[in-house]
Amino acid sequence: MKYTVYLSGEIHSDWREKIKSAIQEKKLPIEILTPNTDHGSSDDCGSKILGAEENPFWKDNKAAKINSIRHMTAIKRADIVVVRFGDKYKQWNAAFDAGMAAALGKSLIVEHASDITHPLKEVDAAALAVAENTEQVIEILEYLSRDY
Repeated sequence: MKYTVYLSGEIHSDWREKIKSAIQEKKLPIEILTPNTDHGSSDDCGSKILGAEENPFWKDNKAAKINSIRHMTAIKRADIVVVRFGDKYKQWNAAFDAGMAAALGKSLIVEHASDITHPLKEVDAAALAVAENTEQVIEILEYLSRDY
């Protein structure tokens, strides 16, 4: 079986690269979609493209809407949405993506450390798998891609 997988969430580690490398190495039939992971470019895209804003709210609003085009398109195209919650920031955008994926009936895999299970209990309840590390996500993707 071939899948399209959207990798959402935390952007401050190399977890996406680990998954992409494993897919390539194991020759899994998976297409990967990602958000813009360059924090500065993501935050500034609205003002750079549509013009500067004095009020930070409107600067963020422009960027969020432009980035949402990419996120929503990817979520809708994906068969599986993987959302990783890191330990460094409160990732409201990741929780939003997980909620959108669940609302659209997408297969949702969530990854996060066990120490943030409680604040993510509602997200975990919507997920079809909850992994504690990227290696487990890779194993799930490999399992789903195997012909038996």
